[in-house]
Amino acid sequence: MSNSEHTPSNTVIALEGVTKIFLTDDLQTHALSGVHLTINRGEFVSIAGPSGCGKSTLLAILGLLDTPTRGSYRLSGRPVDSLTLAERTHVRNHEIGFIFQAFNLIGDLTVFENVELPLTYRDMSASERKQRVRDALERVEMSHRARHLPSQLSGGQQQRVAVARALGGNPAVLLADEPTGNLDSRNGEAVMTLLNELHRGGATLVMVTHDERFSRQAARTIQLFDGRIVDEQLGHRSHVTAAHRPHGLFVAREHGGSRE
Repeated sequence: MSNSEHTPSNTVIALEGVTKIFLTDDLQTHALSGVHLTINRGEFVSIAGPSGCGKSTLLAILGLLDTPTRGSYRLSGRPVDSLTLAERTHVRNHEIGFIFQAFNLIGDLTVFENVELPLTYRDMSASERKQRVRDALERVEMSHRARHLPSQLSGGQQQRVAVARALGGNPAVLLADEPTGNLDSRNGEAVMTLLNELHRGGATLVMVTHDERFSRQAARTIQLFDGRIVDEQLGHRSHVTAAHRPHGLFVAREHGGSRE
């Protein structure tokens, strides 16, 4: 799906000319250079590329964990790059669900309590909060483990709980950072099956992964190289953004430094 096929009313993420420059002493590292990206509601998009190409930086900006040096970012039609810290925290808690490679579960909280924790920062009744937790755990088939601690779960089960935690807030978009990176192949495939089921149910997913097998499962794959989008694959069809490729291959490299 090309950006021209996206309609503003259905757009969740819209980046225009997003650039991120890190300054260290006299060194400028161009982590992202003029990224244009539109993601529609209900899409499943993977972000791929070699280590240091800017994937994690891009995901951090999408998740409001970082801000671009230049360019604009609209989330569900709202400009978010100039929000205050408090406003960003509020939007992040209500609009974005995170799925991390390392699960990031709190060891001394039960499964139920881990999923419930982000919801305690919202203005909702205890009964509504607990119902959301029950619904989220049911969606990932972990209701029977609600009273267990993370240490009593397998890696695959912990990642399912992490997905439930992300789902509990009914976010506009789910951001998954290497969601299978800490799992063996069997559990990795099980988590990808779950993400695909969520996508078929209408979830908007953006996933960073090094695994080409899982990247290909997305409806659209964005290929980054040296901080620029150089390729976009739609299913088994691919087209190269030729206008970007010369700059993507050479411009950012001139500044040196590493990206992640």
